[in-house]
Amino acid sequence: MIHPYHPMGTSLRVDAHQHFWRYDPVEYGWIDDSMTALRRDFQPPDLAPLLQAATLDGSLAVQARSTEQETRDLLTHTHDHSARVLGVIGWLDLAAPDIEAQLDRFAGDPRLVGLRHVVQDEPDDRFLDREPFRHGVRAAAARGLVYDLLVYPRQLPAALDFARALDGVPIVLDHCAKPPLRAGHGTPAMAAWERDLRALGALEHVVCKVSGLVTEADWARWRPEDLLRCIDVALDAFGPQRVLFGSDWPVSLLAAPYTDVLALAERAVTGCTKAEQAAFFGGNATRVYGLDRRAT
Repeated sequence: MIHPYHPMGTSLRVDAHQHFWRYDPVEYGWIDDSMTALRRDFQPPDLAPLLQAATLDGSLAVQARSTEQETRDLLTHTHDHSARVLGVIGWLDLAAPDIEAQLDRFAGDPRLVGLRHVVQDEPDDRFLDREPFRHGVRAAAARGLVYDLLVYPRQLPAALDFARALDGVPIVLDHCAKPPLRAGHGTPAMAAWERDLRALGALEHVVCKVSGLVTEADWARWRPEDLLRCIDVALDAFGPQRVLFGSDWPVSLLAAPYTDVLALAERAVTGCTKAEQAAFFGGNATRVYGLDRRAT
């Protein structure tokens, strides 16, 4: 089914990763003193003009706090077509004994397209080994939900074991696993990131979001060339049919305006065919998250 503001016969153009919040210092404690620009509300009317100017049909709203209420709050935006929210990647306690019941409470809302846990904040780098958590991810996948994987490079070995153990479960790696751009290319840290990213890319059920890179670099002095090298690695590792564009707005505003993030992504795929570019800017997200079959 075609989305109400999506032209017939064309591919959806999608920002596959952005956030909304009504700022509260307790609820969003991760927004520290270095991120004062984020200490305000960010809502669909703030993003919609940016999507329109970029000729993007809509976005996927991703959880920014680990509560079930966050998931419900984000889903309210999907019922307002002017918000241009095509789907939600929410949060549920995937390790909970009653995860099936939690999932079933959302069974009637087709705009919940995926779930995410902030694994990067877990003190145990082998958190993904935990069987109750893996069980929850499998239960979510059985209900048609994608799992968004958020890790730091040091957690990539565990992420690789996790993905291998969940063969067939759709997994989307957020932010290219946050390459250590501040360490710099040619460093052991960057070499380890590339090695592990390529290993994940060899698994056909894993997809990679090209998102959040500007904030992994020096916010004030990042160079497009450094980020483009990382995107080239992701494109080569996963192939053009398994990479997705995401802005990571508004977090990205710490380092660049929306237009610069989009321009960087467009520059990264100039060597791709028109079909591959269309896949990167929405076709792949539409397929992976089932956006067409969920449209109303």
